[in-house]
Amino acid sequence: MVAIPSAPEKEQRAILNICKEANCKMQIVPGIYQLLNGEVKLNNLRDVELTDLLGRAQVQINNDNVLKLIRGTRVLVTGGGGSIGSELCRQIAANEPGQLIIFDMYENNAYEIQQELKRKYPNLNMKVLIGSVRNTNRINSVMDTYRPDVVFHAAAHKHVPLMEDSPNEAIKNNVMGTYKTAQAAARAGVRTFVLISTDKAVNPTNVMGASKRICEMIVQMMDRKYADTKFVAVRFGNVLGSNGSVVPLFKKQIAEGGPVTVTDKNIIRYFMTIPEAVSLVLQASHYAKGGEIFVLDMGEPVRIDDMARTLIRLSGLTPDVDIRIEYTGLRPGEKLYEELLMCEEGLTETENELIYIGHPIQMDDEWFEQMLEKIDRESRRETDKVRELVAEIVPTYHYKKRTSGTSGDSGSPGSGSASGDVEGKNGSDADEKSAAGAKYVAIEENNVEVAATFI
Repeated sequence: MVAIPSAPEKEQRAILNICKEANCKMQIVPGIYQLLNGEVKLNNLRDVELTDLLGRAQVQINNDNVLKLIRGTRVLVTGGGGSIGSELCRQIAANEPGQLIIFDMYENNAYEIQQELKRKYPNLNMKVLIGSVRNTNRINSVMDTYRPDVVFHAAAHKHVPLMEDSPNEAIKNNVMGTYKTAQAAARAGVRTFVLISTDKAVNPTNVMGASKRICEMIVQMMDRKYADTKFVAVRFGNVLGSNGSVVPLFKKQIAEGGPVTVTDKNIIRYFMTIPEAVSLVLQASHYAKGGEIFVLDMGEPVRIDDMARTLIRLSGLTPDVDIRIEYTGLRPGEKLYEELLMCEEGLTETENELIYIGHPIQMDDEWFEQMLEKIDRESRRETDKVRELVAEIVPTYHYKKRTSGTSGDSGSPGSGSASGDVEGKNGSDADEKSAAGAKYVAIEENNVEVAATFI
């Protein structure tokens, strides 16, 4: 039992890492301030969770800034039923919007967040709409009808191995869906458009990451083209507890008696919790002046192998004794490590010490628009030229040409092992970079590696 709630988070993590070696159940005593303000009672001990072992402090935001941005405004969230999208809806609803419009293609997710918010905020002015950002007429109609002030664009395909096997779908949904939504927002007079991006957009080795890099380029181009709308992107790493997250996968494998599957012993990832990611998105939208890529200081990356071992220990079992860990190899498009910011973008601090700004990269907007038309056409023709066109648009994207299959959506299936996110391996030189030189959070000899799928 750890009864030092006043200790700094770094010291608490060090203590917990020592204690977990005893293979005992661990609990944390709540802080005095939590007892005084009635948040918890003295008997409210809680079990140690992976988030107690994160490699950095929790993200803090200025709630007054967020309230000022949201209160009384009309806010549209695309992909509002997803992991990030639904949390955006929760935090927006808590800040008294004039109207919350939830737009999602998947009706079950949309229904769930609708019912949750109805129960919690009975007076909330909420509209839940079904549709796809790929449908030009539909997204134009939504923008024209509801005239949102702020748009959070979270709708996207994110599963790396699946997009490696269906690259044309990544272009149709991620690239063209973003382009159509951004155009509709500009025409409707939206004040601020915020794209949810990913660290996989940096020097991408997979189609999903490269498609999100193109989305960032779209946002920057649109910001130059439309002076009345501020277009920005928010880039962060993997999130815990999202759909497809590695944490539920590991827990399920442990419950089934193993093995726990990890792609590579040295694979590392940045990560954050879903509420943290959404806090960053909301704060970034307040800072937005137009064209920025906001990046979170996510601390040190951690090893997924160590996370698997810690989860096994927190379950009261011993790694490699009670539960076997199996290494399955990197998958198509997968890196050993992720990067958060392209070096040429540079970094500028904001009022929040954990949020930085990467400034826009200048490019030929006319050429870029022509390439968007070309890649849109080829993706709809279901050809195998998409990767080649993506590499032309995103010079940092490298891929291994496939020798089998005739369709752009052909390829070998990805394995079911966990890499901490939804991603795979591509065979470029970048894949072979060793993670040995990369920093990671050391938690004794069995570190915690938490990374999960993005959004």
